[in-house]
Amino acid sequence: MHNDVKEYDILFVEDEKAIRANYVKYLQRYFKNVYEAEDGERAYEIYKAKKPHIMIIDINLPKLNGIDLLKKIREKDHSTKVLMLTSHTDTGYLLDAASLQLTKYLVKPISREDLKNALNLVEEELSKFTITEKKRLTLKDNFSWDYDSNELYDDNYLVLLTNKERKILTILFSDINRTFTYDDIIIDVWYDLDEDKVAALKTIIKNIRKKVPENTIKNVFGEGYKIEI
Repeated sequence: MHNDVKEYDILFVEDEKAIRANYVKYLQRYFKNVYEAEDGERAYEIYKAKKPHIMIIDINLPKLNGIDLLKKIREKDHSTKVLMLTSHTDTGYLLDAASLQLTKYLVKPISREDLKNALNLVEEELSKFTITEKKRLTLKDNFSWDYDSNELYDDNYLVLLTNKERKILTILFSDINRTFTYDDIIIDVWYDLDEDKVAALKTIIKNIRKKVPENTIKNVFGEGYKIEI
């Protein structure tokens, strides 16, 4: 780990205030944004809000221990790099942690040199991949629309859409607050203007409304539909 500031965000999770303050100050010399948390529940809140590239997690945390915290994260995220701090030497316990795609675990007390070497390993792993932020439009009630994948998410959980539902939402999200006429949508989705398609469109819109926050899709009487946020 070199002395220049890295364009990575890091979250340090440790319940002992003095230890946390010491390492946060150290990490701020090397990383663009350094966040801190004193327990597992707070760490998960910060993780969801900030999406750090790297997390350093103590196993022994109040409210939500480090293993359970990482299990929650790994339900959907397999890219955030994690270093685990532990005083445990029990092989089974460490194997449980290792199965959660750790970059490395470090047995406490940890020297700055050990931490530096572990962060060098993390940096090497990160450098093998291009880190890009997905384009997301945030909706009400923790929903979002991903413009890269044309997918709908409910608090980062993928919402299942049919092909036509996805096509229609892709059209509507392409220009927020613009009214797309019935004909605009039907031509893009069905490639013809058969009168029966209007009824089919209305049925699909009705189904989509069950999957998005209330009042996201507005019906402009006699014209068509638009996304309103």
